[in-house]
Amino acid sequence: MPASSNSLLPGLSEAPHFHGHRDRLRARFRSAGAEALSDYELLELVLFRALPRRDVKPLAKALIQAFGSFAETVHAPDARLREIGGLGEAAITEIKLIAAASSRVAKGQLKQRTMLSSWATVIDYCRTTMAFADKEQFRILFLDKRNQLIADEVQQIGTIDHTPVYPREVVKRALELSATAIIMVHNHPSGDPTPSQADIQMTKAVIEVSKPLGIAVHDHIIVGKNGHASLKGMKVI
Repeated sequence: MPASSNSLLPGLSEAPHFHGHRDRLRARFRSAGAEALSDYELLELVLFRALPRRDVKPLAKALIQAFGSFAETVHAPDARLREIGGLGEAAITEIKLIAAASSRVAKGQLKQRTMLSSWATVIDYCRTTMAFADKEQFRILFLDKRNQLIADEVQQIGTIDHTPVYPREVVKRALELSATAIIMVHNHPSGDPTPSQADIQMTKAVIEVSKPLGIAVHDHIIVGKNGHASLKGMKVI
């Protein structure tokens, strides 16, 4: 029987159906920007390089369903990402690269500005670096007398709901860096940034130890995926 007019010539293969989709998605991103794409579509763009021969739309949708959003996916722990079927090490690396890049960009913006005159930048940085972590972290921003950043350090990493903080260790590190002020930050993996009584008591203990040494505690910020809380703004310190 003669070959159909739609048959491919020997040695040629039909391009996978998803290639046209990739081209259209890239074009939409370039012309309309990220805001024109849903979370799973943005995640597809991330996965294209790691999985060039697969339709990644089902995988991107599965990731969003598992973690909730694009931000929560890129900040998800490696172990959790490995639980998703079809997601190999190359794809996980691409995903974590996005998280690292966003953190580096936010930190670069923070370093260029005076802390107290760019509070929104401070909040954005804290949320970018910590809001989606699965364990509680305690971070300190050490400032000089002009309120510019000297150092940004994670002091402690705890369990899902507790991080031990030792006020004298906080002050000791500030003295080592010749810092004249600090901003304390920690995250609530539950997502709710409401401070606990333990958070408030610990903050007051740090203030009590640092004040006689001329080190100001500008604030204690708590971040979570549902927002942030400032103890100074809440007038509890």
